[in-house]
Amino acid sequence: MQRHDVVVVGAGLAGQRAALAAIQAGRDVAIVSKLHPLRSHSGAAQGGINAAVGKEDSVETHTYDTVKGSDYLGDQDAIEFFCQSAGPTVVEMEHFGTIFSRGEDGSLARRPFGGAGFPRTIYAADRTGLALLQALYEHLGTQPYTLYEEWDLLEVVVRDGRVQGIVALDRRTGEFAEIAAKAVIMATGPAGRIYGRTTNAHSCTGDGIAASYRAGAFLKDMEFVQFHPTALLESGILITEGARGEGGILKNASGERFMTRYAPHVLDLASRDVVSRAIVTEVKEGRGFPGGYVHLELMHLGKERIESRLQEICDFSRKFAGVDPVTQPIPVMPAQHYMMGGIGTNLRGETNVPGLYSAGEAACVSIHGANRLGGNSLLETLVFGRQAGEAAASYVATAPSPVLHETDLDQAVTPIRSMWGRTDGEDPQRLRTEMQTTMDSLVGIYRTAGELEEALRQIRALRQRFARVRIADTSAQFNLNLIDALETGNMLELAEVIVVGAIARTESRGAHSRLDYPKRDDVAWLKHTLAARGPGGPVLSYAPVTMTRFEPKERVY
Repeated sequence: MQRHDVVVVGAGLAGQRAALAAIQAGRDVAIVSKLHPLRSHSGAAQGGINAAVGKEDSVETHTYDTVKGSDYLGDQDAIEFFCQSAGPTVVEMEHFGTIFSRGEDGSLARRPFGGAGFPRTIYAADRTGLALLQALYEHLGTQPYTLYEEWDLLEVVVRDGRVQGIVALDRRTGEFAEIAAKAVIMATGPAGRIYGRTTNAHSCTGDGIAASYRAGAFLKDMEFVQFHPTALLESGILITEGARGEGGILKNASGERFMTRYAPHVLDLASRDVVSRAIVTEVKEGRGFPGGYVHLELMHLGKERIESRLQEICDFSRKFAGVDPVTQPIPVMPAQHYMMGGIGTNLRGETNVPGLYSAGEAACVSIHGANRLGGNSLLETLVFGRQAGEAAASYVATAPSPVLHETDLDQAVTPIRSMWGRTDGEDPQRLRTEMQTTMDSLVGIYRTAGELEEALRQIRALRQRFARVRIADTSAQFNLNLIDALETGNMLELAEVIVVGAIARTESRGAHSRLDYPKRDDVAWLKHTLAARGPGGPVLSYAPVTMTRFEPKERVY
């Protein structure tokens, strides 16, 4: 059995920043990751990182834009702290070696993003997440820590009212192991693969969120699922908001710039939920192209600007859609992109389970509320990753030594061995595909009670079938059939939480748009949803939204 003060699960930006903070506080730190750190999903973020660093911009404006973008469900104390931390965080990452794009005067280049009052999105061409990830990984490499690479989290062990460590699987050997720790930080990212059409990597299966839920942590605001307006039609590959920030225009089949109808002041740079609904409406009302999509036009920007600032978009469009954005429009349609909800935490990354922390997209602080603004996600990983690392380091200074028993390992592994022992049963990949079809068709951008109730029926039926899942591959090393089953179980559990929360929330707010309840209801629903795991499924309760300076008002762009 291995022992550490702090175990960070996940090696993306949030996990690495949390680990760095805990190491710098003098703690023995381990990172557990099912991927090489540089393959983490943080590297897929394209457009940029927000910070109010320009003379015409301000922290207050960034704060207001984020509150408004959240449809007033974001906690304003957390948002204020977040926006105040933005400038120093960007400077720190530059000192770590991040090579940002520059303006002609040598200052940090900035581009406008949706829902922002000023161009405050700092970028590295259209590979910002990768640039940050590489710089942070290189800096972390100068510090002492233990890396468990290609290890999969199974369970968080909680005893005597606090975290004692984790149980995990080493893919390379097929061995199950306990890792004792006084504190565990969940930074495993999102669960976007619950949906079939998503911009998320195949690794985004919500493992840490589900394990925390089973360990007794509250999940917050899981019904709020963001769809990115512009993903390549067939593949769902992300076309960054930076493309519209550079001047890209959305047009329907009639050649009309249709955002004039939905956001007459900011047009294509309205918040993501607004633009996504506009695209879906255009298609549903017959103004899309045959096959159901719209065009994103960049041609008017010119070859030099497109190829220098949107290099990755050029590559993706040419390779995966067969179009050259320099001379042709890009076919796009919304795809699931981000989860505003996650493991409920405070500003310090603390959950309701002592010793358990979370940061990044796996967590819900909440700064994004009902809808996230582009450019705020990369910033969130770094700001709150550091907070969680510092808080965990402080906690372990006085926490008792962790205690793990052999029974902890047995309890985690026994259900898996029963999957191996079956001669017939359900194929986990088939269950996963059916789940994704259900979520795509019934829990999408527009929702109704009838569709949500049917989705819940289908998800619960799939969960019952999962109890008979079979792992056909009996090999030990790199058993991807086993990994598929573990991930599918996690996603089915989280899908149920999403749907139950969506049924209960009888209003439209941000990314949660109910056709049967089209208005925002601040009297009944200006509150966070908290889901606890019960014997019959999620048990919902509610918590107030922290308000400071900005009173809710109609959100228009």
